[in-house]
Amino acid sequence: MNNNYELYKVFYWAAKTGSLTQAAKVLYLTQPSVSHAIKQLEDSFGMTLFYRNSKGVMLTQEGEVLYSYIEKSQILISLAEKQMAALKNLDSGELRIGGSDSLFKHYILQYLENFHKQHPSIRLHLNHGTTPEIIALLKEGEIDLGVVRMPISDPQLEVRESFQLQDCFVAGSLYSELQNVVLTMDMLLQYPLILFSRNSRARMAITELFQSYGHQLKPEIEVGSVDLLIELARKGLGISYVTREFVSKELEEGTLFEIQLDVPIPPSHVGIMIMRNMPISNAVNKFIEMVQ
Repeated sequence: MNNNYELYKVFYWAAKTGSLTQAAKVLYLTQPSVSHAIKQLEDSFGMTLFYRNSKGVMLTQEGEVLYSYIEKSQILISLAEKQMAALKNLDSGELRIGGSDSLFKHYILQYLENFHKQHPSIRLHLNHGTTPEIIALLKEGEIDLGVVRMPISDPQLEVRESFQLQDCFVAGSLYSELQNVVLTMDMLLQYPLILFSRNSRARMAITELFQSYGHQLKPEIEVGSVDLLIELARKGLGISYVTREFVSKELEEGTLFEIQLDVPIPPSHVGIMIMRNMPISNAVNKFIEMVQ
């Protein structure tokens, strides 16, 4: 037995209102159509579901049993429709984002603030980590999207370029003699360098650049935090390699200055990463539109 859902809907409203006429009004049908639907349902079960009387209709004992199940399904369907409408209108749902601490603090935060103001009912979940960790979280379904430095080469992932960053070497007042001086790579390597951890994209990129010119980077200090890179350079413990946009305040205030190299440092690109060929929620789509 495989009755059409529409037959159950007619049965539900006829039972709820106690009137075939009222059921027809609710469903925008004619009364004969409602009567025909009820007869089809009764014929399929081989039993009577309603008693007809002068006031309308009443459920038989068998009809009461059927109604006890159909009522629950109608309530669930109604709730589902309301929830889908809420998700569409961004009145409900969640947004799970992965990225590095530095990208969250210096870039993503401004978009999250705007997104939250526009859609305060959307719950935000933030996961921080290295690029490999963010990729793993995305593939495991723990996050909806990742914001990472490119390039990312993985057939399972779709990466949409979002914005560009410029990395540079910076130093504090202890190295003031280097201000406005153009250094060669050989000259720079004579000073203590402070670099991000080996598995960071920024570290990989600068290592590859120096290697392309025949040089090996041997940092004096390795850290896992952009804030430490900045603070250690300010304290004079060495020359840090950081993202220029992340130290704009320090450069403007003069607590740090940029080291000039005789070779250009290529800009790095940041992309928004999602699973390829997988549906994304309306909240995720709206956030991506906002960032791009």
